[in-house]
Amino acid sequence: MSAASILDPRNALLTVLAIVALLYLTLVVRATMRDKQEGDRAAPTPLGLGTGFVTNFFDTLGIGSFATTTAIFRRFGMVRDEKIPGTLNVGHTLPTIVQAFIFTKLVPVDPKTLILLIVAAVLGAWVGAGVVAKWPRRRIQLGMGVALLIFAGFLIMTLASRNPTGGTLLELTGTKLIVGFAGNLALGALMTLGIGLYAPCMIMIYMLGMNPTAAFPIMMGSCAFLMPVASARFVRERGFDLRGSLGLLVGGVPAVLIAAFIVKQLDLTIVRWLVLVVVLYTAIGLIRAARREAAEALAPAPARAPGAAMP
Repeated sequence: MSAASILDPRNALLTVLAIVALLYLTLVVRATMRDKQEGDRAAPTPLGLGTGFVTNFFDTLGIGSFATTTAIFRRFGMVRDEKIPGTLNVGHTLPTIVQAFIFTKLVPVDPKTLILLIVAAVLGAWVGAGVVAKWPRRRIQLGMGVALLIFAGFLIMTLASRNPTGGTLLELTGTKLIVGFAGNLALGALMTLGIGLYAPCMIMIYMLGMNPTAAFPIMMGSCAFLMPVASARFVRERGFDLRGSLGLLVGGVPAVLIAAFIVKQLDLTIVRWLVLVVVLYTAIGLIRAARREAAEALAPAPARAPGAAMP
C-alpha cells in the first residue's frame, strides 16, 4: 500500500468504520448471549429475514429502510411499539456499514465535508437515543407517528419532482458547511425515533447545491457511524427486540450486496408511491394508538362497591 493511500482521509475514515463495525458486532454478540440466558428467543424468523432483505435492498437504492420496516413490524405484530426504534437501529446497522464502505469508495466527496457531517449525525444520535430509550410507550408511538408523517412529506416532494435538482459541488465551505453540520445534527437525533436519515439528508444535500450523488456516501456514512452509537444506548437500556434485530441484520447484508453490485439501479417511482401509502397508514395507526392509550390513562378507575374487599 502506497504512502498516499495510507494518508488518504477517506481510507482513514473507512479504517475507523471497520473498528466501529467490530465493536458493534461485539455488542450484538454480548447482547445475544445476555438475552438468551434470560430466556429470550434469538433465532430470526423467516418473516424477519425477509423483512431485512427487502427493506435493505431498497435502502441501498435510496428508498430508506426505517419507515418500511416500521410498517412491516406493526402490520404483523413482530415487535412491540416501544421497542421499534431500538430494533431499527440495532438491526439495520451492519447492512448500513456495508453500504458506507461501498459508496465511500465509489463517490469522490470532499473528505472534510464527509467527516464533519458524519460527526454531526453521530452527536445527534447519541443525544437522541439516550432520550428515546427512556420514553414511555405512548410517547414513542406518537413520536414515530409524527416522524413517519415528516418522512411522507419528504417522499411527496420527491414524487412531485419539486426537490431542487442539486448542483455540482462535492465540497461544502463557510456558511453552507455550518448549515450542513446543523442539519445533520438534527437528523441524527430524529433518526433514533425512526424517521430515517436518507430522504431528508438527500434533500438537504440538494438544497446546499451539492452533486446529487454526494448524498449517498454522506447519508450512508452518517448512518453507519451514528447507528452503532445509538445501538449501544438502546442495548444498554434494553430498548430493542433481539429476534427482530437479528432478522434485519442477517437478511440485510446480502440484500445490500445484490442491490449495489448486481441490480445497481431501478425505476423506483412505483415503489415510492407504495411506500408513501404504507407509511401514511402506519403513521395514522401509531398516532391513533397513542391517543387511545392517553385516553385510557385519563379514564377514571371503576368505582368500588361498598364493602367490597380490596384486592
